[in-house]
Amino acid sequence: MQSGISARPDGIPLTLDYPDWTVPELLREAAAKFPERRALRFFGRTMDYRHLLRDAEAFGRGLLSLGLKGGDRVALVLPNSPQFVIAYYGALLAGAVVVPTNPLYTPREFDVQFTDAQPTVVVALDLVGGRLQDALHGATLVTTRIRDYLPRSLALLQAITQHAPQAPQGAIAFRDVLRRGQHGELPPPGDPGALAVLQYTGGTTGSPKGAMLSHRNLVANALQCRAWMPEYRPGEERVLAVLPFFHVFGMSVAMNLGVATGAEIDLVPRFAPAQVVKEVRHFQPTLFPGAPAMYESVVADPHAERWNMRSIRFCISGSAPLPAVLQERFERLTGGVLVEGYGLTEASPVTHSNPLQGQRKTGTVGIPFPDTEQRIVDPEDPSRDMPPGEPGELAVRGPQVMMGYYGRPEETARVLQDGWLLTGDIGVIDEDGFCRIVDRKKDLIIVSGFNVYPREVEEVLLEYPGVREAAVVGVPDPHSGQAVRAVLVADPGVEMDTKAVQAFCRERLAGYKTPRQWEIRAELPRTAIGKVLRRELAEQAKEES
Repeated sequence: MQSGISARPDGIPLTLDYPDWTVPELLREAAAKFPERRALRFFGRTMDYRHLLRDAEAFGRGLLSLGLKGGDRVALVLPNSPQFVIAYYGALLAGAVVVPTNPLYTPREFDVQFTDAQPTVVVALDLVGGRLQDALHGATLVTTRIRDYLPRSLALLQAITQHAPQAPQGAIAFRDVLRRGQHGELPPPGDPGALAVLQYTGGTTGSPKGAMLSHRNLVANALQCRAWMPEYRPGEERVLAVLPFFHVFGMSVAMNLGVATGAEIDLVPRFAPAQVVKEVRHFQPTLFPGAPAMYESVVADPHAERWNMRSIRFCISGSAPLPAVLQERFERLTGGVLVEGYGLTEASPVTHSNPLQGQRKTGTVGIPFPDTEQRIVDPEDPSRDMPPGEPGELAVRGPQVMMGYYGRPEETARVLQDGWLLTGDIGVIDEDGFCRIVDRKKDLIIVSGFNVYPREVEEVLLEYPGVREAAVVGVPDPHSGQAVRAVLVADPGVEMDTKAVQAFCRERLAGYKTPRQWEIRAELPRTAIGKVLRRELAEQAKEES
């Protein structure tokens, strides 16, 4: 932050005035300003802001009728759907804490997360009910069907063609909770500093930890995102919500931002390349937050050049590095601006982005959001700042930084120091304040005592003709401690000559950085938001060794 200056030359404010609100006040404010504006679109069926608020309030009252008390946890095991949005704001209106949960989890993963979070109510898709049964530990299960909010014709088709699973014994229907909540009172808005969401993250240890995000954290990040787009038009924008809401990126930058600004949100239940292209073509979104894999699906579609995709104005990419060639192709195709940003679960999540207008720097994650500070510190001694231009661990401080990890004071103390969040990412800040992420501290490869940052090697690999995707991991080596292993995905029809790729790398990288092991795959393993699962690649490589 810089004192005495209220805005940057590109119109982005350096500091904001934040209302002292809880998260549901974003919805109440939108319903007051834009009551008849379409809030949600789901396969053609729409719901305006007045009715969204009505259903969220009814769901909140319905939860209270089930015995829910303030501070109780409500786990949401749902894809992007009207039910997720209604249950999310409804639970918060009732004074509960939301626990977003990936519907693709296995029974073991559900059990691990729910054992830690201890939800009182679990709201889940009926298709997931069987996998949840042993993880409930006494929680009330509320189930819903995807067709409950589909247009009538599609709902009828799904009912005819798909066998509905039998609801687990004792489960309550989502619609019954809404009916229960037609009457009664909701509690007054609570403390904005109170816990709103337990967002689980693997973090640097791989064991899931609940990042405690307050109402104030989440409201601040939604408004920071809004401020990053000076030309954003409240009540007029259309948000393509492909990022899953059970992930903090989608929750904040698609759902909460969309609701906070009265946007129409197009709900896409799961990422499928053909579906994304179809939604862009028919919905004509103006804002498309996503991950590189999602933008790649648009430019790679053989019909994309023939279809009008010029509605897109703003795109903030996260979760993985944004290749410059993809950025260029996407902007040429759509006419919109695509920039790389940065964040992490513990910061609600966004802390940095390249500006959407004015100066931007390809290969960096941009500059800090309003009211957000950054430092580069010694990874071994966070109290010591690194010299200018030297790589070190990125530390951030701002109103979006979490309260801590639930039930883990030691791990909280390790990453939160004097208000600064140690991100676990290795970065460099240039003279203009732009941050370049060199790599994850935990992904660092050490070859004969030399540091190798996977991202640097991947950027070189992506320059080689025919390489569509690349991931680099370290594997054990008896001579050098670790060796560099490259996993490549080739363009369709391309036969990859790894010896030629290796020679290409040797011309551009020091010998110890050049991959010594190679693997060609049809695709890379990814998370729900398109982030490459390096740990999975490394574990598989270790098993092969």
